[in-house]
Amino acid sequence: MISPLLVLAIGTCLTNSLVPEKEKDPKYWRDQAQQTLKNALKLQKLNTNVAKNIIMFLGDGMGVSTVTAARILKGQLLRNPGEETRLEMDKFPFVALSKTYNTNAQVPDSAGTATAYLCGVKANEGTVGVSAATQRTQCNTTQGNEVTSILRWAKDAGKSVGIVTTTRVNHATPSAAYAHSADRDWYSDSEMPPEALSQGCKDIAYQLMHNVRDIEVIMGGGRKYMFPKNRTDVEYELDEKARGTRLDGLNLIDIWKSFKPRHKHSHYVWNRTELLTLDPYSVDYLLGLFEPGDMQYELNRNNTTDPSLTEMVEIAIKILSKNPKGFFLLVEGGRIDHGHHEGKAKQALHEAVEMDQAIGQAGAMTSLEDTLTVVTADHSHVFTFGGYTPRGNSIFGLAPMVSDTDKKPFTSILYGNGPGYKVVGGERENVSMVDYAHNNYQAQSAVPLRHETHGGEDVAVFAKGPMAHLLHGVHEQNYIPHVMAYAACIGANLDHCAWASSAGGPSPGPLFLLLALPALGILF
Repeated sequence: MISPLLVLAIGTCLTNSLVPEKEKDPKYWRDQAQQTLKNALKLQKLNTNVAKNIIMFLGDGMGVSTVTAARILKGQLLRNPGEETRLEMDKFPFVALSKTYNTNAQVPDSAGTATAYLCGVKANEGTVGVSAATQRTQCNTTQGNEVTSILRWAKDAGKSVGIVTTTRVNHATPSAAYAHSADRDWYSDSEMPPEALSQGCKDIAYQLMHNVRDIEVIMGGGRKYMFPKNRTDVEYELDEKARGTRLDGLNLIDIWKSFKPRHKHSHYVWNRTELLTLDPYSVDYLLGLFEPGDMQYELNRNNTTDPSLTEMVEIAIKILSKNPKGFFLLVEGGRIDHGHHEGKAKQALHEAVEMDQAIGQAGAMTSLEDTLTVVTADHSHVFTFGGYTPRGNSIFGLAPMVSDTDKKPFTSILYGNGPGYKVVGGERENVSMVDYAHNNYQAQSAVPLRHETHGGEDVAVFAKGPMAHLLHGVHEQNYIPHVMAYAACIGANLDHCAWASSAGGPSPGPLFLLLALPALGILF
């Protein structure tokens, strides 16, 4: 057991040794603030260009505490104290807060929230791509209550579109971009009740291949939902859980291929080697399914079989950017959420750092002048870190004191509930007796649950590029796609755009006439 005095001594030592010399000089802080002020004053000149491209990064479960902890981790991975580090999303000039509740839930799930930030309509927990008139699991409440997403709006406007995720491609977040389902868990027809099948509802994997047939880029996990039941997986031949799940006998990969024009270059890949061998500039359609279910955590990733999120984003942008009318790309760091649900903060935070790297990659490949980038989360988690830790304390480390109640040490990171609740000999487990720095260590929680829950507080929205200033305060979550659509002159609200009346759109308006011309391919 670690001595309380030793813990305090270490904390004092860290406090004294990790204050950079420059930070002891008041001039450092004053100069920094003045430079920040100059940068802020430049924002008075708003970017009112039309957004040719839209990139939405969705950190599933990436609440504000996760953002802060990921910032510290990123810095510590670079051998810095960490707190002073800037994430790529920290550099975005406009920040807002999003109210995440579902129409029937104070603390939301990822399906109802995805419907909000992709379709512009708040919905019930557990439903995707439908209004709140649809009740979860009730297939017969679906018809007539479908709502379309910004991916569909972009496709209808002639843009290329893509979905990149570290979860299954038919998981809650990506599915709201193309599917209309009374239940987020209807991944394939084998997960659907007989009543829903008899009433004509289709599973989400089926809808991925049929609803929007010309999605240019789809990458993530979810192979098993595309193949007939018991079909052996190409990678995990001996794993029964990796086998195909479909009861209808369909091979959705073959169906995907059959929908693509013969003169176009379409590629299905299932591993990183195949993906990186492609010349993205000669690829018209790409379907990459790298795992039977969700993709591996970044810390566990096989560098041969599974690409990183950053690699997938880079290839997606290269493919999509060939369209002169621009593109919409949805990128989900989906396993942040899974790490938290399992109480594995180290997995969750490394997922967040990887997504931030992907944000930086996308920024390097696009321009602020014509690309609106939005980074946000669907919801938070009951994840926290505290305990008066000293500067530079490992984000996965101990607080510098023991509990004044049970006299045991505790980690800075804790959960309000979850699987980390452990009692040994009638008392709270002594964390000094376990490897709390292990990748799969489950941080202690106050309430025992098999799976940790979401949090209900607002989440951050970071924005840069054309019309990013419209994300500026506390908003309902469903406001977000309306801003993105407004910026790109797509969707229903086109009154400010200068579309030719012959194309069926509104007559040119004086305010955005010049602004819309680049989106139409007209340059000066």
